Amino acid sequence: MSNTFRVLLCLLIFCCSEVQAQLSDLARIDYTLIPNAKSNVEYSRFRALFNYPIKLKDDNTYLFLGLDYSNIHLRSEIDFPFNTRDLNDFQLLDFSIGYTTPLRNNWRLGVRFQPGFSTNLVADALSIKDVVLSGTIAFIKQGKKYNDKSTRLILGVTYGGNSGFNFPLPFVSYYKKFRPNWSYNLGIPKTNLQYYFSPKHRLKAYAQLDGFTSNLQREVPIIDGEAAESINLSLILTGLQYEYHFTKQLQFYARAAYILAINNELRSDNRDPIFSLDNEAKIYLRSGIKFKI
Repeated sequence: MSNTFRVLLCLLIFCCSEVQAQLSDLARIDYTLIPNAKSNVEYSRFRALFNYPIKLKDDNTYLFLGLDYSNIHLRSEIDFPFNTRDLNDFQLLDFSIGYTTPLRNNWRLGVRFQPGFSTNLVADALSIKDVVLSGTIAFIKQGKKYNDKSTRLILGVTYGGNSGFNFPLPFVSYYKKFRPNWSYNLGIPKTNLQYYFSPKHRLKAYAQLDGFTSNLQREVPIIDGEAAESINLSLILTGLQYEYHFTKQLQFYARAAYILAINNELRSDNRDPIFSLDNEAKIYLRSGIKFKI
């Protein structure tokens, strides 16, 4: 069984993604840490994004313009058999263009295109290899609310050029609030179960994908004459998230998760893996604040 097939199988069974959240977040700042407990590499990420909505018509048709920036740092506790000076810091920047408009029978179309770059910025200028493209197209149907119960169906497809999973993923989601203090979201690639302690306090059990892909502007010579031209980190994890809602739109969140699968590797020009940096990390932590629609 190939590594790609294993990853796809895990996605269909476990995964959750932040695609839906990115479609509704107007601004977000968060910090992620994968400590080096039981592993040799520590991973940290600072991320900030914003989307500015522009109303185009009176029927709730909007254009969204935004930026999504990440600074990623890798720190190793051991010496690898090659020079790692170009493997410490990575910069990711996406320019986001989104569009949403209502359709017939309570359906809504959502489209997002994200050109950008993902690189370690050790050269004097950007190149075409630093460029990444991402995008999402989704059809959303909001069900009717009845006795504080609501449903939502989303059908679509998404692709993230710097997400750590460089292939298109189906985007299928069914959300239901089945009791005043319980809701669930089932689908591909997102699944969670949420409990509402109060309007301000919530706890969510979830599964999620995370990771990144970045170009290496200078080739990193590896053993046996091979050279790495990109780095890829992909994670499949599950855990708990606590949320504190200051208002309906503004919230703080903190996550603690167990890493089910990790793949942290250097790749050749044609994306073949040539060296594994670390695949033993098990703890994943994240906290942040966001403003939603």
